[in-house]
Amino acid sequence: MKKQLSRRDFLKLSGMFGSIALAPSLGQAPRFSFAPQGIEPQGDMLVVVFLRGAIDALNAVVPHAESRYYDLRPELAIPEPKMDNDQTAIDLDGFFSLHPALRPLKDLWDEQSLAIVHAVGSPHETHSHFDAQDYMESGTPGTKLDSGWVGRHLQSAPWLNDSPFRAIGMGGVLQSAMRGTVPVTTLRSIADFHLQGRPKSLAEMQQNMASIYALGSPLDALAAETFSAVNTLSQVDVSNYTPEGGAEYPESDFANDMQQVAQIIKSDIEMEVACVDFGGWDTHNQQGVIDGTFATLLSQLATAISAFYRDLGSRAQKVTLVTMSEFGRRAYENGSGGTDHGHGGLMMLLGGNVNGGKIYTDWPGLAEENLYGPGDLAVTTDFRDVLSEVLLKRLANPNQHNVFPDYANWKDLGILRSG
Repeated sequence: MKKQLSRRDFLKLSGMFGSIALAPSLGQAPRFSFAPQGIEPQGDMLVVVFLRGAIDALNAVVPHAESRYYDLRPELAIPEPKMDNDQTAIDLDGFFSLHPALRPLKDLWDEQSLAIVHAVGSPHETHSHFDAQDYMESGTPGTKLDSGWVGRHLQSAPWLNDSPFRAIGMGGVLQSAMRGTVPVTTLRSIADFHLQGRPKSLAEMQQNMASIYALGSPLDALAAETFSAVNTLSQVDVSNYTPEGGAEYPESDFANDMQQVAQIIKSDIEMEVACVDFGGWDTHNQQGVIDGTFATLLSQLATAISAFYRDLGSRAQKVTLVTMSEFGRRAYENGSGGTDHGHGGLMMLLGGNVNGGKIYTDWPGLAEENLYGPGDLAVTTDFRDVLSEVLLKRLANPNQHNVFPDYANWKDLGILRSG
């Protein structure tokens, strides 16, 4: 007589791995059926970096040619660009400039691999982190769904991919954008998965997982997927990894996540999407100007994604990275040396098929009559325009109406090349 495996038993045994968990369907997201058998993934690998806490777009990508910026931020404004001065903004196009802490991105800009979208965001007016993140990750501003836009992309893509690493959420927690009916692997650390270099212990854990699968139970499918994931990830050698192209990742949790995404991409295990979180951007107090909290975050962001791009080498031609944040910050600085919750923000796109070296914006201006609500940068580009372009031009998924329901008339901004 076969022993029936309880969910508690399964979770106890599979939990010994600590670093990997397969997240099946959440909620009532529909399962679309566009995928005939035998068709391989056609599009780029997508990397979504969510800057949680709301990045200050105006001090990251500075409208230095607009004098009103300096009126609104007498203490926090980034100094205007000056030649050979690393304590000022870095000019991009004569109107916009980068915060000096983003200097590693300037080379990518010059190579036309990096594009920036400014005054972009959700049309919903909320200043709530929770609601804004939920609306943006679901892809449905003002409406909360049980599925996310990445999850619906995976459901509706015109191919089947049985890899347990089709979608990976770094950090061990499922990002809301990935919710849906397609299983997602959440991964805290490849190094943890390898049990810190103890191959004997890893072999014992793999044997335990194999025995779970052999027991027979309603959880067979989940056990089989987990066992497959274990075997697949064990092929990734973390102890002898050397980044390519002279890439040097900084010492930070975010950089570590980005390096691991690069390792997985280069391991050819059929990953299609990776989501990475980078928090700490809620800079209400003591934000800093050239130095301080905000500059440190920007430096970590720029050095990590620059290293990631260099590390990929020629594979960058088939990778598209996009950054998102729930909203921007107030145009006015506050009395605590920081900035409060705002509206318009920024997105960045990086990849071999980005029409880079350009700011994409319908710039609203910072005059009082052009500010939104209590004094925010206005949103003039819907974030779904950017993501729809990623979906259709680089992810080879024509089912935009399923991924972003009720948003069919998206605007093609020309940020990406098709193919």
